[in-house]
Amino acid sequence: MAFGGQEVVKGVDIELHAGEVHAIVGENGAGKSTVAKLIAGVHQPTAGEIRLNGKAVHLENPRQAIHLGIALIHQEPLTFPDLDVAENIFVGHQPIRNPLSGIDWNSMRRSAKAILDELGVSIDPKARVSDLSVADQQMVELACALSHDAKVLLMDETTASLTPKEVAELFGIVRRLKSQGKAIAFVSHHLDEIFEIADRITVMRDGEKVGELIPSQTTIDELIRLMVGRSVDASVKTHQTVIDAPPLLKVENLTRTGQFRNVSFEVRPGEIVGLAGLVGAGRTEVCRTIFGIDQPSSGSIQIDGKKISVRKPTDAMELGVAFVPEDRQHEGLLMPMSIEHNATLAILSKLAKFGWVDRKRENKLAREFAEKLQTAFRNVSQPVRELSGGNQQKIVLAKWLLTEPRLLILDEPTRGVDVGAKDEVHRLILQLVDQGLALLVVSSDLPELLALCDRVIVMHEGSVIQELNRDEATPERVMQAATGQVTSAKGGPI
Repeated sequence: MAFGGQEVVKGVDIELHAGEVHAIVGENGAGKSTVAKLIAGVHQPTAGEIRLNGKAVHLENPRQAIHLGIALIHQEPLTFPDLDVAENIFVGHQPIRNPLSGIDWNSMRRSAKAILDELGVSIDPKARVSDLSVADQQMVELACALSHDAKVLLMDETTASLTPKEVAELFGIVRRLKSQGKAIAFVSHHLDEIFEIADRITVMRDGEKVGELIPSQTTIDELIRLMVGRSVDASVKTHQTVIDAPPLLKVENLTRTGQFRNVSFEVRPGEIVGLAGLVGAGRTEVCRTIFGIDQPSSGSIQIDGKKISVRKPTDAMELGVAFVPEDRQHEGLLMPMSIEHNATLAILSKLAKFGWVDRKRENKLAREFAEKLQTAFRNVSQPVRELSGGNQQKIVLAKWLLTEPRLLILDEPTRGVDVGAKDEVHRLILQLVDQGLALLVVSSDLPELLALCDRVIVMHEGSVIQELNRDEATPERVMQAATGQVTSAKGGPI
């Protein structure tokens, strides 16, 4: 399989068996999602063949694949948000009472409810899909596949946006489908999930299959070595913190009504401060307010000891603040545009003369930073939507590093990226802080946060509940504080 003359999948052999979960793993850009899309008819192979029940099939489009019982469940649910659940489940094959009266709505909703009940999920067939959570939207997409009596289910990074509780519920459903004889391909970069749910593992690297393993007969270290072609140290090397520098950022009693209240903390040059907490604790909202996306109700923000008024993001940028958002596809990038246009988006005024952008300089800067961050790309004119998730994240980082910030805010910097790309992002973060940048990092990956940060600010229900330094911060203490069970540094109740 080739895109733009470059082979992205080469000679991959993979078998999916009834009643089995077959995981496909690899770094971002390894070709695992492309394999799933080839099997689902989204792309057509340039060589090789697909066999279903021993018979060669040519899939020209996903509709033909679903007709044969092959369904793809996407990372970002492909649903019709303005239609209800039942309409989404039976879109394209609604039950018809007769040619004159049209759709049999009662029958469709009864059938939708029966499928949802079979999945063990409580979703109203009449509910508008736009009102559902991401997890429930994925259940709707899965129900749609089952409405076609799909025998082969391809799950492409379906847990990337789910909470641990939602992942556990999804895995319960996967096990039920497996017991019903479904063949399931499970694409994921979460290795702990792979070892929990998979019966077999295919490992891909650079578009090729480099191994097939049985979970009980291998280890995470072996899987990582096959994925990245090298050993990756799971621990992050520490850096020398500049402890005597005055704060670059100081937040005092910052409040935004309904989201967070009386938040106070400091970040110094050469220091990494982490924001920990459960979903809904207010971490992202605090970062958005510091960057000027949202406005505070009260409290103050100081840069270099001076109170500032940040009415919009450009105000923050002029003060040397940069913000890498959690949702890179919707908030960090313009997906149809090229790598070079995305990378230089925040510094267009510096590249323009009399309103005209210096395209040669733009191309040169984008290429230099993309290569510096070890981004995999054909050329900087390539649309950023063609890149893997990890490489897209590197372009977002390149965009903000080109502004030469003094304070870099990172919201979930490694969400949705594989272990190799994660290792590279960690190394970049440590390089930046060693150069004297101040970093504020939000992460739901607790081991990542504890390994990277000099101090961890724990939030609970919109408030800062505890601050822990590197020596005090343990997984147990952070989680106790994040759930409202405040403890002292020695572990006893305050």
